Amino acid sequence: SGAEPAAALLGGHPSRDGTPATLAHLITHTAGLPALPPGFLARALPAWHSNPYGRYPGDRVVAAFLRHRPRHRPGTRWRYSNFGVAVLGHALAAATGTGWQDLTERLLLDPLDLRGTTVRTDADGRDATGHRKDGEELPPFDPGGFQAAGAVRATPHDLLTFLEAHLDPARAPDLAGALDAVRTPVLRRGLGHRHVHTVAWFRHPTDGGPLYFHSGATLGQQAFLGFRPDTGTALAAVCTRRYRAHDPFGATAYALLADS
Repeated sequence: SGAEPAAALLGGHPSRDGTPATLAHLITHTAGLPALPPGFLARALPAWHSNPYGRYPGDRVVAAFLRHRPRHRPGTRWRYSNFGVAVLGHALAAATGTGWQDLTERLLLDPLDLRGTTVRTDADGRDATGHRKDGEELPPFDPGGFQAAGAVRATPHDLLTFLEAHLDPARAPDLAGALDAVRTPVLRRGLGHRHVHTVAWFRHPTDGGPLYFHSGATLGQQAFLGFRPDTGTALAAVCTRRYRAHDPFGATAYALLADS
C-alpha cells in the first residue's frame, strides 16, 4: 500500500524520528528528499557531460536513501525529486520480488501492447542519438540506479498509444482503474492551491477542463507528453537536442496542447 514505509521494504529502519517516508510520499515528491542524492555530484563529475547517472548504481541510490535525514518532515513540503522516484522503483521491486524492468513490462507495457517500448538499457537500436545544444552527439543514456525516474525507450506510435489509453481508459480494461486513479488530484500547493498534482501528472486548468502533462530531459534529448480529456487531444513531442536557457521546446509543446 502507499502507506508502507519505503525504508522497511529496502532493509532499513522505517524512521529515526517517528515520521517515515512512505511510498505515497515518494510518488508525490513529498518525502523530504533532494532532487539528487547527497554525494551524487562528486561521483558523477567525471562523466558530467556524457552520462553522469551511469556512475551511480542502484545499491548506491538505496544506501543514500537509508542514511539520509530529510530536511522536512515527510508529507509537509513538495519538491520534485528524481532521487525519490528512483527509490520508489527499488522499493516496489523489493515489495513485489520483481525487478523494475519485468514489473514495468508485466503491469504496463504488455497490457497496452506497447511493443515498441522498453525500459531495458541494453536494447540495440532503441536510442535516437541525442545532441548537446551545440550539436555534439552524445552516447545512449544510461540511467544507472535511476531507472524508475527515466529509462523508457519508446517509439512515437507507442507514446500516442499510451496517451490514448489515458483519454479513453475503456480501451485498456485491465488498466482502467489505474488510468482513472492517475487523473485524481492528490496534492495541491502554492498560492490558492493553484498547482495540482496527481500521482503521475501535473494538472493545469483550462476553460474546458483539466490538462495533464509531464516533461523530462537527458543531457541530449527532451520529451513532453500531455492530454486533454475535454477535447480528446493527446500530444507527444520529442527532441534529440537539449535546450536549457529559455527552452523553446517545452513551452511550444505545452502551448500546442493548451490551444488544442
